[in-house]
Amino acid sequence: MGFDIESRSRGRPTRARGVRSAVIALVVTLSTLACSTPDRRTAEERAADQAIAAQVQAALLADQNIYARHIDVDAKGGVVWLTGWVLSADESREAVQTSAAVPGVRRVVDGVEVKDYFPH
Repeated sequence: MGFDIESRSRGRPTRARGVRSAVIALVVTLSTLACSTPDRRTAEERAADQAIAAQVQAALLADQNIYARHIDVDAKGGVVWLTGWVLSADESREAVQTSAAVPGVRRVVDGVEVKDYFPH
């Protein structure tokens, strides 16, 4: 007199699937809204941030201790975000220090990932 739960739900959405779909839809909607919020900075502020980001990127590329081709730089209000990847924790620390030394940088947010390409 037993029944197969899997066969009962076949062809019909279950409550869990409906909740999961609603959560996914909510996350996608919120992500889209967060990315589409208007930039409230003035043209001058945006230009200053772009200049700082360009100076930081140039400093990283000039530093012989960092392979900076995989590091992305963004700036807003003098705060610099570093993202991407490097091959060692030393490179990551050096990237933060080099970035912080650029005039106009108030703070550096380190989002650089250290990738281990040399298995032990």
